[in-house]
Amino acid sequence: MKKYYLILILSFITYFNYAQDASVESSTFGIQTGLLGVWAHNEFKLTNTLALRSEVGFDSAIWGGHFYDGVGFVMAPVLTLEPRWYYNIKKRFAKSKTIDGNSANFLSIKTSYHPDWFVISNEDNVSVESDLSVIPTWGIRRGIGRHFTYETGIGVGYQYVFEQPSQFKSAESNVIFNIHVRIGYRF
Repeated sequence: MKKYYLILILSFITYFNYAQDASVESSTFGIQTGLLGVWAHNEFKLTNTLALRSEVGFDSAIWGGHFYDGVGFVMAPVLTLEPRWYYNIKKRFAKSKTIDGNSANFLSIKTSYHPDWFVISNEDNVSVESDLSVIPTWGIRRGIGRHFTYETGIGVGYQYVFEQPSQFKSAESNVIFNIHVRIGYRF
């Protein structure tokens, strides 16, 4: 009988040690690019399934939606802070699927600030107005080999555009969509 208890105890220890490995990485850093910009990011582990992503990069004018019309190529800086809940990371680990680089499905609240510091454009006299957006997002991230990743996400949220007040124009708020497809490299 003692033999069976020992086997049972060892089985539980093995199970719990195995389950503890199903966690987001303590810290991961990388770069990503897509049709609408380029970004550098870091994800910091908060819990086994929750990470805080910080990001700095350049968004395209098409995506930002806060540039004047009639402009060709325009890129503006963006700062993003995004808590991510990787809700199926334990399930992927239990099915022996890779979770390297936080390869899992996630829910997040993407909070981005586009400052009016400068723009990169092929046109002269392009100005930008700063804005703040908060977008609940659903997405997936998967690894391609050891260092490459792809990520896609979709969400709908709120954007507040900070404009210089005048007698004809005031600050405005909009509904904004987040649809992203990115390929990245993880260091």
